[in-house]
Formats: sequence, structure tokens, C-alpha cells
Amino acid sequence: MARIAGVNIPTNKRVVIALQYIHGIGSKKAEEITTALNIPAERRVAQLTDQEVLQIREMIDRDYTVEGDLRREVAMNIKRLMDLGSYRGLRHRRNLPVRGQRTHTNARTRKGKAKPIAGKKK
Repeated sequence: MARIAGVNIPTNKRVVIALQYIHGIGSKKAEEITTALNIPAERRVAQLTDQEVLQIREMIDRDYTVEGDLRREVAMNIKRLMDLGSYRGLRHRRNLPVRGQRTHTNARTRKGKAKPIAGKKK
């Protein structure tokens, strides 16, 4: 099992798919990494040599912000908005949708389970 950026990536999947298990690497960046290192698209992680795994690891460390650093950066950005007291920060603080979605109906993922209101009929 290859360990890249502190994540055990699955061995039986193609390299492009397996790299997406790392937080901060999506399909586009995974594709960039494999083309830059001349790794064929159909190659599986189990078929990679130690040298290729090392090259992937070095490239990710050098060129991309991933995993812990990225999570910390995102959390700091959200904390900054909350400290400023901006509208977006207030929405984060109240656990409501931040990007302008409606909340009268829907938004259940963000708001949590519906709380019944006593005495309300309609």
C-alpha cells in the first residue's frame, strides 16, 4: 500500500483515481501529476515502482497544498470571516447556508434535524 501525503491510497485502483483520495487533489490535479511524470493512464497503484511513488510524493509536496496544511488554511479562512463579523462569517457561526441558498424549506443538511415548534398548526 502506497502512502502519499500521509494517506494510504488504495492499491487496486488506477493511479489517477487513487490520487483523488488525498484531500486537495481532484481529477484535474491527478491528471496533471500523472502526465507530468509520464505515468500511463491505465497503470494501477500496485504496478508502480518505488521510484515512481517517490516522484509522485515529491511532486505533491513541492507543488501542491494538500491534507493537513489545506484543512488548516481553510479553517483559518473561515475563522477570519467569523472574527471580522462579515455576513459570511455570521452564517458560518449560525450553521446556516453561506452561499445564498434558501432556508425556508430545504437546507436540512446544514441546519440539522427539524425541531418541532410547540403549538404550531400550519
